[in-house]
Amino acid sequence: MTQHQKTIVVIGHGMVGHRFCERMAQFDESQTYRIVTFCEEPRAAYDRVGLTSFFAHRDAEQLMLARLDWYHEQGFELHIGDRATEIDRERKVVKSEKGLAIAYDAVVLATGSYPFVPPIPGVEKSGVFVYRTIEDLEKIIEYGGKVKKAAVIGGGLLGLEAAKAAFDLGLETHVIEFAPRLMPRQVDEAGSRILKDKIEELGVQVHLGTATDEILGNGSVEGMKFKDGGELDVGMIIVSAGIRPRDELAKECGIELGPRGGILIDDELRTSDPSIFAIGEVALHQNMIYGLVAPGYEMAEKLAANLCGDTQTFNGADMSTKLKLMGVDVASFGDYEAGPEAATSLVAEDPFSGKYKRLFFSKDGKKLVGGILVGDASEYGTLSAFAKAGEDLPAAPTDIMGLNGGGGAALGGVEAMPDSAQICSCNNVSKAQICSAIEDQECDSPAAVKACTSAGSGCGGCMPLVTDLFNAEMKRLGRTVNKDLCEHFAYTRQELFDICRVKKINNFEDLLKEAGHGEGCEICKPTAASIFASLFNDVIVDPKHATLQDTNDRFLANMQRGGLYSVVPRVPGGEILPDQLIVLGQVAKKYGLYSKITGGQRVDLFGAKMQDLPNIWEELIAAGFESGHAYGKALRTVKSCVGSSWCRYGVQDSVKFAIQVEERYRGIRAPHKMKMAVSGCTRECAEAQSKDFGLIATETGYNLYVCGNGGQKPRHADLIATDLSEEETIKLMDRVMMFYIQTADRLTRTSVWLEKMEGGLDYLKSVVIDDKLGICDELERQMQFLVDTYQCEWKAVVDDPKKRKFFQQFVNTDESEPIIEMVDERGQQRPEYWSKVGGDVLGLKVGEVDFAEARKSANTRLVTVGKVWDFPQNGGAAVKVGKVQLAVFHFDSRGEWYATQNMCPHKKAFVLSRGIIGDKQNTPKVSCPLHKNNFSLQTGECISGEDYRIETFPVHILEDDVMLELPSQDILDAALSTENFCKTGCSSTCATA
Repeated sequence: MTQHQKTIVVIGHGMVGHRFCERMAQFDESQTYRIVTFCEEPRAAYDRVGLTSFFAHRDAEQLMLARLDWYHEQGFELHIGDRATEIDRERKVVKSEKGLAIAYDAVVLATGSYPFVPPIPGVEKSGVFVYRTIEDLEKIIEYGGKVKKAAVIGGGLLGLEAAKAAFDLGLETHVIEFAPRLMPRQVDEAGSRILKDKIEELGVQVHLGTATDEILGNGSVEGMKFKDGGELDVGMIIVSAGIRPRDELAKECGIELGPRGGILIDDELRTSDPSIFAIGEVALHQNMIYGLVAPGYEMAEKLAANLCGDTQTFNGADMSTKLKLMGVDVASFGDYEAGPEAATSLVAEDPFSGKYKRLFFSKDGKKLVGGILVGDASEYGTLSAFAKAGEDLPAAPTDIMGLNGGGGAALGGVEAMPDSAQICSCNNVSKAQICSAIEDQECDSPAAVKACTSAGSGCGGCMPLVTDLFNAEMKRLGRTVNKDLCEHFAYTRQELFDICRVKKINNFEDLLKEAGHGEGCEICKPTAASIFASLFNDVIVDPKHATLQDTNDRFLANMQRGGLYSVVPRVPGGEILPDQLIVLGQVAKKYGLYSKITGGQRVDLFGAKMQDLPNIWEELIAAGFESGHAYGKALRTVKSCVGSSWCRYGVQDSVKFAIQVEERYRGIRAPHKMKMAVSGCTRECAEAQSKDFGLIATETGYNLYVCGNGGQKPRHADLIATDLSEEETIKLMDRVMMFYIQTADRLTRTSVWLEKMEGGLDYLKSVVIDDKLGICDELERQMQFLVDTYQCEWKAVVDDPKKRKFFQQFVNTDESEPIIEMVDERGQQRPEYWSKVGGDVLGLKVGEVDFAEARKSANTRLVTVGKVWDFPQNGGAAVKVGKVQLAVFHFDSRGEWYATQNMCPHKKAFVLSRGIIGDKQNTPKVSCPLHKNNFSLQTGECISGEDYRIETFPVHILEDDVMLELPSQDILDAALSTENFCKTGCSSTCATA
C-alpha cells in the first residue's frame, strides 16, 4: 500500500462483490484505492447462476469467475475462508474471524443473502439441505446416493433449479409449493400452468397450494406431513423457500435497516453511515431487495464509478430474466404485472406445443410494456430490448404477437432497435455500445465484441442477439465478416467440402497442399476428418485419419472427467433383447462402470478406462451390439414410441420404421450431431417435433418435420411434407440430410442451418422437393454410397490387433495405472508445481529451485521409450518412466519430435498425449482434449491466453529408438509423479474418478 492510497474493505465476495472489484480495477486508473476483500467461503467468487451445471461436471473450477492470480495482479488483497465479524465505525476498522484488523476509508457490504428455512418441526433432521453454495451441492450429491426420493420445498426460481438437480441425480422428485402456481413472482397463472405441465411431462411431480406441517423420521428424513393431512414418502428434502438479506453485520454496528431487514441505501448506494455502502441482495433500495444478479451488477458498477469520481445514481433496476428450468424456457421482462389501468395484454397460448406468450402494451398500443414467455423464449432479446427502450413500436400489437403471422420478427430485428436498447442486461450493455465497439474498436467477431464490451459474459443469454447485431453492423459498415475456417484455410467448411469432392482429396496432407498452409490445428483437422468421412466413409480410426480426430472420435468414446470414457451401444428404435440387457449389466459390473438409461432410449455406461475399451466392446459386439456413435458428430438415436404394435392409439408401426431409419443413417458423419424420432400417432410420445428429423404417423403415412432442436436453444421442427409413404420419407430425408452435410458450417445444428438459410424452409423445399438446383439425384446417390459402405467402427477396432494396440495406455509397457483426479480438499486453486521440485529430494526444498535449473545442474540420462513406429504420425501417445507419465509427439509433417508431461495443468488429468497437434503462427502446439487450451510443444507455455504451462523434454532418435533426455528418476518423480505431487504440501487429496 502506498501512502496516498485509501483503503476500501469489501465484505462478501460473491458475484456482486467480484463485479465491484472488476470495475474498480477498470475505473481506478490512478490506483487511488487499496482493495481488501473478505470471502467467507473456502473459494473465491464463482458463478452462482450456473450452480446447477455443477451436477453435470462436478468441477468447482469451471464456475470460478477469475483465477487467484488475477487478484494479485490487480494488487487486491483477498482473504479466502475468513469472515468479517465486526465493523468498528468509531475507529473505522474491520475485524475478521482470523484476527485481522483492517483500517478503512470506506466499506462495501456485499454479503448477499442466506436461504430462508421455515420453522417446520423436524427441519433439523439429517437429510434436509439448502441450495446455495457448492458445499451445499456436494452434500446433496453425497446424500442423494443413499435415497430414492426427494422433495423440494419451494416452487420458485431456485426451487425449480434444485428440483432439476435432484432429478438429475436420478431421484424421484417432488416440488412442494405453498402458492397456487409455480414461480409466482415471474409467471402468471396461465404461464404457470404450461410450466407445470411441461415439468410433469419430465416425471417431476408438482404439488401446488401445499404447506408442509412436519418432517417425519427418527433422526433422518423419512417423509413429509402436510397441513391438509396428506403425507409423502421421501428420503431427502431441499429447502428453497426464499432468501433473507445477510444484514447482521450492519445491524450489530448500528447501520439503519428496513423494517423487514435489508440495509437501507440511497441512490448513491450509501447507507446511514456515509463511509459504508451496500450492494446486491443485502441492500434495500426504495423498499426493494433485488434477488437477481443483474441489478447487483448494476449497483456494483455505479458504486465503483462513484468512488472513482464519475457520479452516477442507482434508480432501480430491470427485473427481466430468461431461464431454462427443467429444460423449459421461461422469461419475463419489463412490467409483466401491469394492471388494466396501465396496459392492455394480449395472450397466445398453445397447450399442444407447451408455449405461452403474454405481452403487455400501452393503452394506445404504441409501446411494449412487458411480457411473459413460457416454452419458447427465442424472442426474448428483441422483445425485452423494445420494452426497456420505451419507444414507439414499428408494428401493431397483433403483428408482434404473431396473430397475423411473423411474431417478434415484425419488430424488424436488431436493425430496428433504438440505440438505447439494452442488449445485455447482466452487464448493462446497449446497442450503441456494441455498435461503437464494432465500428471504432474494429471488433471483428462476436467473441471480440464480448471481450471489448462484456456483453454476453454474464448468463450468456444475449449472445444470439449480440451475434445478430454484429452481422448487421458489419453489413452496414460494408465490412466483410471473416468466415475462414482457421488460420490454415482461407475457406469455409462448405468450400472445403466442395474442394475435396471435386478433386477427390481424401487425406489431410493433400488438402493442406491443395488449399491450405501450415500444419493444421484442432479446428481444421476434425473438420477435414468429418468431410472425408461424409465423402469417402473410411473407418475414422485408420492411421491416416486417427490423429485428425478430436479425442472422442479418436478413441470412439466420449471423454469424461479425469480422462475416462463412456460406452454407448446402439439400440435401434429402443428395441433390445433380454440377453443384451443381461450383458450390459455384466459388463458394467466387470469393469466398474456407472450405468444410466438416457432420454434417447439407450443404456450409457460411464467411467471406462481407455485401455479397457476394446475388451469391453469385444464383449458387447459378441452380444449383438454395435457402436452407438455417441462420440461422433453423427446420428445419435432414433427415438420411438411403441406404435401400433402395442398402443391402442398407434396408426403406424413406429418401432419398425424407427429401426429402419436408424440402421440406414447410423455412422454418417455431419457438421453436428443429429437426433431423430418416430411417433406412432399425433399424441407425439416420441417428441418428434423437437428433433433434427421427426416423423409423426398419420392414417395414410408419415408427416416429416425437419431441423428441430431440443438442446440449448430449443426450436420446433418445421413440417416439410405430409402423408408420405415409408419409401418417400426415406428419399426426402436422404436429400435433406445430404444437403445439410454439404452446405452447413462446422458445428452447426440443423436448426441453426435452416434459420440462417436465405429463403428458409421455402428455399429448402425448392431444392429437395422441386429439385431447383438439379442435384436431388446426386444427393440420393451420395447418401446411398454412405449407407452401402457403413462399417461398425468398434468392430473394425476389435478385429484388428494393430488398432487395438492404439488403445494401450502406455507405448512402452503393458502396465496400466488407474485414472487419478487431483482434487483440492477445499476446492481452491492449486499452486503450480509443474515448474518446481516437489518434496525434499536431493536437498531441494519445495518451491526453492526451478525444475528447469534442477535439470541443468543434475546429470541427465537418455531413456528409451519405444520405437519410431510405436507412435502415431502427427499425433501423440503416453509413456511411463518410473512413476511418471509423459506424452511423446511425433510431428511427422515437420520432421520433429516433442515430449511433455502428460498431465493437463488445468484439469489435472493425464490426457495431453491424446490432444490434437498443429501449429499457431508456425509454433508447434498441442491442444488439450479436455478444455482446448493450447500449449507450445517447444517451451510448454500456454499460447491460448491462460496462465498455465507444461514441462517439456528433449527427444532423440537413434536409429529406430525414441529416447527422452530426462533428469534423474528421483528429480523426475519428485516433480511430476502423482504420488509425490500429493506429498508436496498442496493440501490435496487423491480421488479415483
